Amino acid sequence: MTRFGQPWFDDEAGPLVRPYAVTRGRTLGAGRELDMLTVVMTNSSAVSLRRPEPEYPEILRLCHVPQSVAEVSAVLRLPLAVTKILVGDLISDGHLNFRTPDRTDAGAGDITVLRAVLDGIRKL
Repeated sequence: MTRFGQPWFDDEAGPLVRPYAVTRGRTLGAGRELDMLTVVMTNSSAVSLRRPEPEYPEILRLCHVPQSVAEVSAVLRLPLAVTKILVGDLISDGHLNFRTPDRTDAGAGDITVLRAVLDGIRKL
C-alpha cells in the first residue's frame, strides 16, 4: 500500500495505456504503408493540429529534424506498429512530409552488398 502523496505506479511498470487504445483499436494506417526507414519531417505550411492525443504534438516536435519512423518509435517508447499509424495520420492531415527508402533489387546473398558492408567494416 502506498502512503498519501506517493505515486501508485512504478516507472518500470511501463505505460498505463495499451497501444490499441492509443490508436483507437486501428491496426492499419490512414492509407499509407510506412516502412520503419521512412523519413518524416514537419511540413512548414501545416494547418493547426486538431487531434487531442498527446502523442501527435510530440511527434511533430521530434520531426522538426528529419527522423525515421523507427527513431520516432524509440523516442516515444511506442511499438513500431502504433507509431506507423500515428505518423500516417499526421501525413494524411498534411502535418508531415515523408520520403520512403530507396528499394534495391539486391537479394540477401548479393555479393556486391556483402563487399560494401565488408569495406565499411574495414574502414572502422
